[in-house]
Amino acid sequence: MKHDSVLPRRSFIFAASTTTVASILAPSRFTTANEQTGELKLATFRFEVTPPLGHSLCGGWIKPAEAVDDSLEAIGFVLLGAGEPIVICAVDWTGLLNSANLKWRQALADAARTTPDRVAVHCVHQHNAPFACLEAEEIVQAQGDLPHIVEPDFFHRCLDAGRKAVEASLESAIPVTHVATGEALVEKVASNRRIIGLDGKHISQRGSSSTKPEHHRFPEGLIDPALKTVALYHNEKKLVAMHYYACHPMSYYGDGRVSADFCGLARKARQEMDPDCVHIYFNGCGGNIGAGKYNDRSVEKRPLLSRRVLDGIVASEEALVPQPIQTIRWQTHDILPPIDSRFEEEALMELISRKDQRIVTRNRSAYTVSFIRRIKAGIPITLSALHVNDASLLHLPAESFVEYQLRAQAAAPDRFVACAAYGDGGPWYIPTKEAYPQGGYAVSVAWCDPAIDGILCGGIQNLLA
Repeated sequence: MKHDSVLPRRSFIFAASTTTVASILAPSRFTTANEQTGELKLATFRFEVTPPLGHSLCGGWIKPAEAVDDSLEAIGFVLLGAGEPIVICAVDWTGLLNSANLKWRQALADAARTTPDRVAVHCVHQHNAPFACLEAEEIVQAQGDLPHIVEPDFFHRCLDAGRKAVEASLESAIPVTHVATGEALVEKVASNRRIIGLDGKHISQRGSSSTKPEHHRFPEGLIDPALKTVALYHNEKKLVAMHYYACHPMSYYGDGRVSADFCGLARKARQEMDPDCVHIYFNGCGGNIGAGKYNDRSVEKRPLLSRRVLDGIVASEEALVPQPIQTIRWQTHDILPPIDSRFEEEALMELISRKDQRIVTRNRSAYTVSFIRRIKAGIPITLSALHVNDASLLHLPAESFVEYQLRAQAAAPDRFVACAAYGDGGPWYIPTKEAYPQGGYAVSVAWCDPAIDGILCGGIQNLLA
C-alpha cells in the first residue's frame, strides 16, 4: 500500500503503512505524531569519543593508539515536535556494527525519550579510530592471543557520555522554523577506487592513497562530485548544518596517531569559522570512492585535501536560502539481506583459531561471523529518512557503493536527496550486483549476497516514495 501523506508543521497526524515488496522482508514504517504539537525544536549535542592510548584502531590490525593528533567527536541533534523525538548523529569512528550500532541508537533514544527506530547513527569512517563490533570482540577475546576489536569499558563510557550529552541538550532546545539546502563541487578529492580492465574485471585498487603514477593518470571515474548541505534555522539564525560528501576520509593511517583526518579536520575548521552553528559531517555512499588519484599518502596531502573539502562546505553554504518548514516526515524500512554463500561460519571459526594466520585475517573473519549470526537470528538493518519540505535525508548502512547514492538522487529528481552511509556497518561493503563478477577487494569483503542490490534499492525506493 502506498502512503503519500505529507504533514503540516503545526498539525502532525499519525500515519503508518505496511509495504510488502518482493525480496524485502520487513515493512516500511511512516511515523509522525498522533496529536497536535507545539513548535518544532532542536537540541544539539556533542561529546568526545577519542580512544585511550593503547586502544585498538581499525579492528586491531593496524598500530594501536600511540598519540592523539586531534580528538574524535560524536555530534548530533534531537528534533522535537515531529512526533516522538528524532535523533541524528555522526561519529568519528571507523564503524559501528551490529549490536554496537543498536546500543548507540538505544542509548541516545533513551536519553531523548524516544525509540531506537527514530535514531540514526553514522560513522565518518576514519581508520585511525575505533571499529566497534561487540560480537567480534567476544570472538577474538575467546582466542586469548588476539588484540581487542573494541574495549567494552571504553565503549560503554562513550554510551554514558552520549546519554549525558543528549539529556543536557534537551534543556536548551531552540525553536526550528526554516530549512535550506545547498550544494557545491569538491575539486580534486574523490576518485573511483576500482580500475576495470578490457575484460570487464577488476585489475587494480586505487584506494584512499597511491604512489603509483598510473593511478594518478587514470580519470576520476564514477563519483558524486557534489558536497550537499542541509541546514535548519530559527528564523534567520542557522542552528545546524549537515554536510554530505561521498569519499573514504583517509589521507594516511596506520601510524598509531588518532585523527579525524581530512574530512573531520574540514568540519572542525568550518566549526571555528562559524561557531554559532553546529556543523556535522556525514560520509555518503563512498564504499568504492577514495582520494587515491590525488593523494600520495604524504603528510602534506592531509591539510590540502582538508582545505578542498572545506572549500566545498563553504561554497555549498553560500547557496543556502532558508524556507519556512511546511512538511516533515520520518520514515523507516527494515531489510534482512542474505549472506553470500562464500562465507561459512564453521570454516571462518576454524580460520580465526589458527595462530599461523595474520591478525587482520583472523580479526576480520570475526566481523564476518558476527554478521552471519546476526542474519541467522533475523535481526534486520534499519534504513531511515527524514523528509523536510523537498529535502530527503537518507540514512543507509555500511560501505555502500556510490551508485546507490546516485540512483537515489535519480529516483527523486524533484527532491534534494542527501545520503549518509556508514550507518549499521554489519554488512561491511555493499557493492552493486554488477561489481560482484568483476572481483576486487571490496567484493572480497562484502558479506551479503548480490541480491542485496535489489533489496537495498527497494528500500531506498520506499523511503523516497
